[in-house]
Amino acid sequence: MQFGVFTVGDVTPDPTTGRVPTEAERIKAMVTIAQKAEEVGLDVFATGEHHNEPFVPSSPTTLLGFVAARTSRLVLSTATTLITTNDPVRIAEEYAMLQHLADGRVDLTLGRGNTAPVYPWFGQDIRQGINLAVENYALLHRLWREHVVDWQGRFRTPLQGFTSTPRPLDGVPPFVWHGSIRSPEIAEQAAYYGDGFFANHIFWPAEHTQRMVGLYRQRFEHYGHGSADQAVVGLGGQVFVRANSQDAVREFRPYFDNAPVYGHGPSLEEFSAQTPLTVGSPQQVIERTLGFREYIGDYQRQLFLIDHAGLPLKTVLEQLDILGEQVVPVLRREFDALRPAHVPDAPTHASLRAARDAATATTEAATTAAGAGATP
Repeated sequence: MQFGVFTVGDVTPDPTTGRVPTEAERIKAMVTIAQKAEEVGLDVFATGEHHNEPFVPSSPTTLLGFVAARTSRLVLSTATTLITTNDPVRIAEEYAMLQHLADGRVDLTLGRGNTAPVYPWFGQDIRQGINLAVENYALLHRLWREHVVDWQGRFRTPLQGFTSTPRPLDGVPPFVWHGSIRSPEIAEQAAYYGDGFFANHIFWPAEHTQRMVGLYRQRFEHYGHGSADQAVVGLGGQVFVRANSQDAVREFRPYFDNAPVYGHGPSLEEFSAQTPLTVGSPQQVIERTLGFREYIGDYQRQLFLIDHAGLPLKTVLEQLDILGEQVVPVLRREFDALRPAHVPDAPTHASLRAARDAATATTEAATTAAGAGATP
Protein backbone atom coordinates (compact mmCIF):
# COMPACT_ATOMS: atom_id res chain seq x y z
CA MET A 1 0.00 0.00 0.00
CA GLN A 2 1.19 3.52 -0.80
CA PHE A 3 1.18 6.37 1.70
CA GLY A 4 1.84 9.99 0.91
CA VAL A 5 0.83 13.61 1.19
CA PHE A 6 -0.95 16.02 -1.07
CA THR A 7 -1.05 19.80 -1.15
CA VAL A 8 -3.63 22.23 -2.47
CA GLY A 9 -1.03 24.99 -2.43
CA ASP A 10 -3.06 27.65 -0.62
CA VAL A 11 -1.38 30.89 0.40
CA THR A 12 -3.17 31.53 3.68
CA PRO A 13 -2.31 33.83 6.59
CA ASP A 14 -1.07 32.07 9.71
CA PRO A 15 -3.92 32.92 12.12
CA THR A 16 -1.58 32.79 15.13
CA THR A 17 0.86 35.38 13.74
CA GLY A 18 -0.96 37.09 10.86
CA ARG A 19 1.98 36.43 8.55
CA VAL A 20 1.23 35.60 4.93
CA PRO A 21 3.94 33.73 3.00
CA THR A 22 4.90 35.07 -0.39
CA GLU A 23 4.05 33.01 -3.44
CA ALA A 24 7.73 32.19 -3.85
CA GLU A 25 7.95 30.98 -0.25
CA ARG A 26 4.86 28.82 -0.64
CA ILE A 27 6.04 27.25 -3.88
CA LYS A 28 9.46 26.46 -2.45
CA ALA A 29 7.80 25.12 0.71
CA MET A 30 5.91 22.59 -1.39
CA VAL A 31 9.20 21.40 -2.87
CA THR A 32 10.67 21.07 0.63
CA ILE A 33 7.61 19.09 1.75
CA ALA A 34 8.02 16.70 -1.16
CA GLN A 35 11.70 16.15 -0.39
CA LYS A 36 10.92 15.60 3.28
CA ALA A 37 8.19 13.10 2.35
CA GLU A 38 10.78 10.99 0.55
CA GLU A 39 13.28 11.40 3.39
CA VAL A 40 10.85 10.03 6.01
CA GLY A 41 9.88 7.04 3.86
CA LEU A 42 6.57 8.07 2.31
CA ASP A 43 5.70 6.89 -1.17
CA VAL A 44 3.77 9.68 -2.90
CA PHE A 45 3.69 13.45 -3.22
CA ALA A 46 0.74 15.00 -5.05
CA THR A 47 -0.13 18.56 -5.92
CA GLY A 48 -3.46 20.13 -6.79
CA GLU A 49 -4.10 22.35 -9.79
CA HIS A 50 -5.66 25.78 -9.26
CA HIS A 51 -5.82 28.94 -11.34
CA ASN A 52 -7.13 31.36 -8.74
CA GLU A 53 -5.99 33.00 -5.55
CA PRO A 54 -5.20 32.07 -2.82
CA PHE A 55 -3.66 29.02 -4.55
CA VAL A 56 -0.35 28.85 -6.43
CA PRO A 57 -0.01 25.43 -8.17
CA SER A 58 -1.25 26.45 -11.62
CA SER A 59 1.36 24.30 -13.39
CA PRO A 60 1.63 20.85 -11.76
CA THR A 61 4.06 19.43 -14.31
CA THR A 62 6.50 22.29 -13.73
CA LEU A 63 6.41 21.75 -9.98
CA LEU A 64 6.64 17.97 -10.24
CA GLY A 65 9.45 18.15 -12.80
CA PHE A 66 11.44 20.27 -10.36
CA VAL A 67 10.69 17.80 -7.55
CA ALA A 68 11.68 14.89 -9.81
CA ALA A 69 15.17 16.34 -10.14
CA ARG A 70 15.52 16.45 -6.36
CA THR A 71 14.13 13.03 -5.46
CA SER A 72 14.90 9.49 -6.51
CA ARG A 73 12.12 7.25 -5.22
CA LEU A 74 9.00 9.33 -4.63
CA VAL A 75 5.98 8.79 -6.89
CA LEU A 76 4.93 12.17 -8.27
CA SER A 77 1.23 12.65 -8.75
CA THR A 78 -1.56 15.20 -8.82
CA ALA A 79 -4.43 15.65 -6.43
CA THR A 80 -6.33 17.09 -9.38
CA THR A 81 -5.46 17.54 -13.03
CA LEU A 82 -8.30 19.47 -14.62
CA ILE A 83 -9.55 17.19 -17.39
CA THR A 84 -12.40 19.60 -18.10
CA THR A 85 -10.50 22.81 -18.88
CA ASN A 86 -7.10 21.50 -20.00
CA ASP A 87 -6.66 20.37 -23.60
CA PRO A 88 -6.25 16.57 -23.48
CA VAL A 89 -3.50 16.86 -26.10
CA ARG A 90 -1.48 19.03 -23.75
CA ILE A 91 -2.13 16.68 -20.83
CA ALA A 92 -0.92 13.75 -22.95
CA GLU A 93 2.27 15.52 -23.94
CA GLU A 94 3.13 17.23 -20.66
CA TYR A 95 2.67 14.18 -18.44
CA ALA A 96 4.50 11.91 -20.89
CA MET A 97 7.39 14.37 -20.81
CA LEU A 98 7.30 14.36 -17.01
CA GLN A 99 7.16 10.57 -17.04
CA HIS A 100 10.42 10.43 -19.02
CA LEU A 101 12.17 12.98 -16.81
CA ALA A 102 11.10 11.15 -13.64
CA ASP A 103 12.00 7.66 -14.95
CA GLY A 104 8.39 6.54 -14.69
CA ARG A 105 7.68 7.87 -11.18
CA VAL A 106 4.50 9.59 -12.37
CA ASP A 107 0.75 9.11 -12.24
CA LEU A 108 -2.10 11.60 -12.13
CA THR A 109 -5.57 12.14 -10.73
CA LEU A 110 -8.11 13.62 -13.12
CA GLY A 111 -10.85 15.84 -11.75
CA ARG A 112 -13.20 18.71 -12.51
CA GLY A 113 -11.95 21.06 -9.80
CA ASN A 114 -13.94 23.04 -7.26
CA THR A 115 -13.80 26.53 -8.74
CA ALA A 116 -16.69 27.41 -11.05
CA PRO A 117 -15.06 30.45 -12.77
CA VAL A 118 -12.23 28.29 -14.12
CA TYR A 119 -14.56 27.08 -16.88
CA PRO A 120 -15.11 30.44 -18.63
CA TRP A 121 -11.50 31.42 -17.96
CA PHE A 122 -10.50 28.55 -20.25
CA GLY A 123 -13.36 28.91 -22.72
CA GLN A 124 -15.66 26.19 -21.37
CA ASP A 125 -19.16 25.94 -19.92
CA ILE A 126 -19.51 24.55 -16.40
CA ARG A 127 -22.87 23.05 -17.37
CA GLN A 128 -20.90 20.68 -19.61
CA GLY A 129 -18.52 19.61 -16.82
CA ILE A 130 -19.36 15.90 -16.85
CA ASN A 131 -19.52 15.74 -20.65
CA LEU A 132 -16.14 17.47 -20.89
CA ALA A 133 -14.62 15.02 -18.42
CA VAL A 134 -15.95 12.03 -20.36
CA GLU A 135 -15.01 13.23 -23.84
CA ASN A 136 -11.62 14.67 -22.97
CA TYR A 137 -10.53 11.53 -21.18
CA ALA A 138 -11.69 9.33 -24.06
CA LEU A 139 -9.29 11.30 -26.26
CA LEU A 140 -6.45 11.29 -23.71
CA HIS A 141 -6.79 7.53 -23.32
CA ARG A 142 -6.39 7.06 -27.08
CA LEU A 143 -3.52 9.53 -27.43
CA TRP A 144 -1.42 7.50 -25.00
CA ARG A 145 -2.26 4.14 -26.61
CA GLU A 146 -2.51 4.81 -30.35
CA HIS A 147 0.43 6.11 -32.34
CA VAL A 148 -1.72 7.92 -34.91
CA VAL A 149 -5.09 9.33 -33.88
CA ASP A 150 -7.99 10.53 -36.00
CA TRP A 151 -10.63 12.07 -33.77
CA GLN A 152 -13.63 14.37 -33.76
CA GLY A 153 -15.74 15.47 -30.79
CA ARG A 154 -17.83 18.32 -29.43
CA PHE A 155 -15.36 20.37 -27.42
CA ARG A 156 -12.17 20.81 -29.43
CA THR A 157 -11.04 20.94 -33.04
CA PRO A 158 -10.71 17.58 -34.83
CA LEU A 159 -7.43 15.69 -35.06
CA GLN A 160 -6.24 14.10 -38.30
CA GLY A 161 -3.24 11.79 -38.30
CA PHE A 162 -2.02 13.24 -34.99
CA THR A 163 0.76 11.70 -32.89
CA SER A 164 1.27 12.93 -29.35
CA THR A 165 4.95 13.37 -28.44
CA PRO A 166 6.84 12.19 -26.57
CA ARG A 167 5.27 8.77 -26.50
CA PRO A 168 4.74 7.28 -23.01
CA LEU A 169 7.87 5.85 -21.44
CA ASP A 170 8.38 2.18 -22.46
CA GLY A 171 5.02 2.39 -24.24
CA VAL A 172 3.27 2.37 -20.85
CA PRO A 173 1.01 5.38 -20.11
CA PRO A 174 0.99 6.92 -16.64
CA PHE A 175 -1.58 5.31 -14.37
CA VAL A 176 -4.74 7.39 -14.05
CA TRP A 177 -6.90 7.89 -10.98
CA HIS A 178 -10.30 9.52 -11.49
CA GLY A 179 -10.94 11.80 -8.53
CA SER A 180 -14.38 12.73 -7.30
CA ILE A 181 -16.13 13.97 -4.21
CA ARG A 182 -19.75 13.50 -5.23
CA SER A 183 -20.19 12.50 -8.91
CA PRO A 184 -21.22 8.89 -9.63
CA GLU A 185 -20.52 9.51 -13.33
CA ILE A 186 -16.82 9.77 -12.52
CA ALA A 187 -16.88 6.50 -10.55
CA GLU A 188 -18.52 4.93 -13.60
CA GLN A 189 -15.85 6.36 -15.90
CA ALA A 190 -13.03 4.99 -13.74
CA ALA A 191 -14.68 1.57 -13.70
CA TYR A 192 -15.27 1.53 -17.47
CA TYR A 193 -11.58 2.00 -18.25
CA GLY A 194 -10.33 -0.15 -15.37
CA ASP A 195 -8.51 2.85 -13.92
CA GLY A 196 -8.19 3.87 -10.28
CA PHE A 197 -10.83 5.78 -8.32
CA PHE A 198 -9.67 8.39 -5.81
CA ALA A 199 -12.23 9.51 -3.22
CA ASN A 200 -11.27 12.85 -1.71
CA HIS A 201 -12.72 11.70 1.65
CA ILE A 202 -12.30 15.02 3.44
CA PHE A 203 -15.62 16.84 3.41
CA TRP A 204 -18.17 14.01 3.50
CA PRO A 205 -19.24 11.39 6.06
CA ALA A 206 -18.19 7.77 5.80
CA GLU A 207 -21.54 6.67 4.37
CA HIS A 208 -21.12 8.88 1.31
CA THR A 209 -17.60 7.63 0.56
CA GLN A 210 -18.75 4.06 1.08
CA ARG A 211 -21.51 4.50 -1.52
CA MET A 212 -19.19 6.08 -4.08
CA VAL A 213 -16.45 3.48 -3.70
CA GLY A 214 -19.05 0.69 -3.66
CA LEU A 215 -20.49 1.90 -6.97
CA TYR A 216 -17.03 2.01 -8.52
CA ARG A 217 -16.19 -1.50 -7.31
CA GLN A 218 -19.47 -2.92 -8.60
CA ARG A 219 -19.03 -1.35 -12.03
CA PHE A 220 -15.32 -2.32 -12.20
CA GLU A 221 -16.38 -5.95 -11.87
CA HIS A 222 -19.26 -5.44 -14.32
CA TYR A 223 -16.82 -4.32 -17.02
CA GLY A 224 -14.68 -7.41 -16.54
CA HIS A 225 -11.54 -5.90 -15.05
CA GLY A 226 -11.51 -8.23 -12.04
CA SER A 227 -13.49 -8.84 -8.89
CA ALA A 228 -14.92 -5.86 -7.01
CA ASP A 229 -12.32 -6.13 -4.26
CA GLN A 230 -9.53 -5.92 -6.86
CA ALA A 231 -10.60 -2.44 -7.98
CA VAL A 232 -7.90 0.17 -7.34
CA VAL A 233 -9.00 2.72 -4.73
CA GLY A 234 -7.28 5.73 -3.21
CA LEU A 235 -8.41 7.92 -0.33
CA GLY A 236 -7.59 11.44 0.73
CA GLY A 237 -7.74 12.62 4.30
CA GLN A 238 -6.48 15.27 6.67
CA VAL A 239 -4.61 14.80 9.92
CA PHE A 240 -2.87 16.90 12.52
CA VAL A 241 -0.88 14.92 15.02
CA ARG A 242 1.03 15.59 18.22
CA ALA A 243 2.28 13.32 20.99
CA ASN A 244 -0.99 13.78 22.86
CA SER A 245 -4.42 14.68 21.59
CA GLN A 246 -4.91 17.74 23.80
CA ASP A 247 -1.85 19.44 22.31
CA ALA A 248 -2.95 18.54 18.79
CA VAL A 249 -6.42 19.99 19.24
CA ARG A 250 -5.18 23.15 20.95
CA GLU A 251 -2.54 23.83 18.29
CA PHE A 252 -4.68 23.02 15.26
CA ARG A 253 -7.89 24.77 16.32
CA PRO A 254 -7.03 28.32 15.12
CA TYR A 255 -5.95 26.93 11.74
CA PHE A 256 -9.15 24.94 11.39
CA ASP A 257 -11.34 27.86 12.46
CA ASN A 258 -9.83 30.16 9.82
CA ALA A 259 -9.27 27.67 6.98
CA PRO A 260 -10.39 29.06 3.58
CA VAL A 261 -12.31 25.88 2.74
CA TYR A 262 -14.08 24.80 5.93
CA GLY A 263 -13.43 27.58 8.42
CA HIS A 264 -16.20 29.60 10.07
CA GLY A 265 -18.57 26.63 9.92
CA PRO A 266 -18.95 23.58 12.17
CA SER A 267 -16.63 23.34 15.15
CA LEU A 268 -13.48 21.26 15.00
CA GLU A 269 -15.15 18.63 17.17
CA GLU A 270 -18.27 18.52 15.00
CA PHE A 271 -16.29 18.33 11.77
CA SER A 272 -14.01 15.60 13.14
CA ALA A 273 -17.03 13.54 14.21
CA GLN A 274 -18.78 13.90 10.84
CA THR A 275 -15.81 13.52 8.47
CA PRO A 276 -12.46 11.65 8.43
CA LEU A 277 -10.51 14.68 9.73
CA THR A 278 -8.33 13.33 12.54
CA VAL A 279 -6.66 15.64 15.06
CA GLY A 280 -4.96 13.77 17.85
CA SER A 281 -2.17 11.43 18.89
CA PRO A 282 -0.31 9.02 16.58
CA GLN A 283 -2.36 6.13 17.94
CA GLN A 284 -5.62 7.97 17.22
CA VAL A 285 -4.52 8.65 13.64
CA ILE A 286 -3.56 4.99 13.21
CA GLU A 287 -6.86 3.69 14.57
CA ARG A 288 -8.97 6.14 12.57
CA THR A 289 -7.13 5.39 9.33
CA LEU A 290 -7.31 1.63 9.81
CA GLY A 291 -11.03 2.09 10.30
CA PHE A 292 -11.43 3.33 6.72
CA ARG A 293 -10.96 -0.25 5.55
CA GLU A 294 -14.08 -1.30 7.44
CA TYR A 295 -16.37 0.62 5.10
CA ILE A 296 -14.48 0.85 1.80
CA GLY A 297 -12.53 -2.42 1.84
CA ASP A 298 -8.86 -2.96 1.03
CA TYR A 299 -7.41 -0.04 -0.86
CA GLN A 300 -4.13 0.92 -2.46
CA ARG A 301 -3.28 4.56 -1.68
CA GLN A 302 -3.74 6.85 1.31
CA LEU A 303 -2.81 10.51 0.95
CA PHE A 304 -2.89 12.99 3.82
CA LEU A 305 -3.34 16.76 3.57
CA ILE A 306 -1.01 18.30 6.15
CA ASP A 307 -0.03 21.79 4.92
CA HIS A 308 -3.38 23.56 4.59
CA ALA A 309 -4.78 26.67 6.28
CA GLY A 310 -1.61 28.63 6.94
CA LEU A 311 0.32 26.03 8.91
CA PRO A 312 3.97 27.13 8.97
CA LEU A 313 6.51 25.00 7.14
CA LYS A 314 8.28 24.09 10.39
CA THR A 315 5.06 22.57 11.73
CA VAL A 316 4.40 20.70 8.48
CA LEU A 317 7.87 19.17 8.54
CA GLU A 318 7.30 18.09 12.15
CA GLN A 319 4.07 16.44 11.02
CA LEU A 320 6.00 14.53 8.36
CA ASP A 321 8.52 13.31 10.92
CA ILE A 322 5.71 11.95 13.10
CA LEU A 323 3.96 10.32 10.14
CA GLY A 324 7.18 8.76 8.89
CA GLU A 325 8.42 7.54 12.26
CA GLN A 326 5.30 6.64 14.25
CA VAL A 327 2.23 6.40 12.02
CA VAL A 328 2.92 5.11 8.52
CA PRO A 329 5.14 2.13 9.52
CA VAL A 330 2.32 0.81 11.70
CA LEU A 331 -0.34 1.48 9.05
CA ARG A 332 1.77 -0.18 6.36
CA ARG A 333 2.30 -3.29 8.48
CA GLU A 334 -1.34 -3.56 9.54
CA PHE A 335 -2.85 -2.94 6.11
CA ASP A 336 -0.45 -5.38 4.43
CA ALA A 337 -1.30 -8.07 6.99
CA LEU A 338 -5.03 -7.63 6.41
CA ARG A 339 -4.96 -7.48 2.59
CA PRO A 340 -5.81 -10.80 0.85
CA ALA A 341 -3.27 -12.11 -1.64
CA HIS A 342 -5.53 -11.56 -4.65
CA VAL A 343 -5.96 -7.84 -3.95
CA PRO A 344 -3.34 -5.91 -5.96
CA ASP A 345 -0.81 -3.39 -4.73
CA ALA A 346 -0.92 0.17 -6.02
CA PRO A 347 0.11 0.28 -9.68
CA THR A 348 3.56 1.59 -10.53
CA HIS A 349 5.34 2.06 -13.83
CA ALA A 350 7.33 -1.11 -13.20
CA SER A 351 4.24 -3.20 -12.37
CA LEU A 352 2.30 -1.87 -15.36
CA ARG A 353 5.21 -2.61 -17.68
CA ALA A 354 5.55 -6.13 -16.27
CA ALA A 355 1.82 -6.76 -16.74
CA ARG A 356 2.00 -5.50 -20.31
CA ASP A 357 5.00 -7.72 -21.09
CA ALA A 358 3.33 -10.76 -19.53
CA ALA A 359 0.16 -10.19 -21.55
CA THR A 360 2.21 -9.81 -24.73
CA ALA A 361 4.13 -13.02 -24.05
CA THR A 362 0.89 -14.91 -23.40
CA THR A 363 -0.62 -13.65 -26.64
CA GLU A 364 2.49 -14.55 -28.64
CA ALA A 365 2.60 -18.03 -27.12
CA ALA A 366 -1.06 -18.59 -27.94
CA THR A 367 -0.53 -17.41 -31.51
CA THR A 368 2.47 -19.70 -31.93
CA ALA A 369 0.54 -22.66 -30.54
CA ALA A 370 -2.40 -21.96 -32.82
CA GLY A 371 -0.11 -21.75 -35.82
CA ALA A 372 1.58 -25.03 -34.94
CA GLY A 373 -1.78 -26.72 -34.56
CA ALA A 374 -2.84 -25.58 -38.00
CA THR A 375 0.28 -26.99 -39.71
CA PRO A 376 -0.62 -30.06 -41.83
